[in-house]
Amino acid sequence: MDIYQIPSVADRIRGNSYVGRGIIAGRSKDGGHAVFAYFIMGRSENSRNRIFLEEGSDVVIHPFDAAKAGDPSLIIYSPVRTFGENVIVTNGNQTDTVYDFLAAGKSFEEALNTRCFEPDAPNFTPRISAVLQLKDSGFSYKMNILKSADPEGSACVRMNFAYPALPGLGHFLHTYLCDGNPIPTFCGEPERVAIPDSIDELTDEIWNNLDEQNKISLYVRYYDLSKGTYESRMINKNR
Repeated sequence: MDIYQIPSVADRIRGNSYVGRGIIAGRSKDGGHAVFAYFIMGRSENSRNRIFLEEGSDVVIHPFDAAKAGDPSLIIYSPVRTFGENVIVTNGNQTDTVYDFLAAGKSFEEALNTRCFEPDAPNFTPRISAVLQLKDSGFSYKMNILKSADPEGSACVRMNFAYPALPGLGHFLHTYLCDGNPIPTFCGEPERVAIPDSIDELTDEIWNNLDEQNKISLYVRYYDLSKGTYESRMINKNR
């Protein structure tokens, strides 16, 4: 595979004022690292009033200014949780649903079959999710999107994707195509993106190309597959 024929994350987001929340999963070019990234954007004061925090191997979202916190139901959640060899990354409280199902011996897909898109009419924001499976026999990952089947939100479309972890290749799933009113939801399968060897290169590539006004927080993690350790980078616009 020629890594240079795969678009970078920067190519995918540059000049787009609002791609919403995004998940990237893949493998570094040298094959040595399992990689994921998660970012959030926001247009309202309530959405922008957020920060990421690490709690052990998990990531949680908290209000930056508690006095200004509005309805927390769709903006405060744990986007990253770990269960055994599974790392769960989502854009909502379905993180906990997936965790509970895996703990009960059930699957990622079974968990998300019980959930639907967000009840935020007229946008009906998709729920996007990924699970990285860091097994001794190899590394693979799955992604899922739950989106409205029509403008009225009368039914849910559930789409699952399973990927072998190929060196230098990642997949990018985000909630929206671009800004709008209502906001147009993501279409098609997750976008192919190049995954560099350097965690700092990927972090800078994402953060520096997200819209300056609407970006809020970013979290990136690289797992060393030979050592079983990881390093992470976290950026909060609200410091």
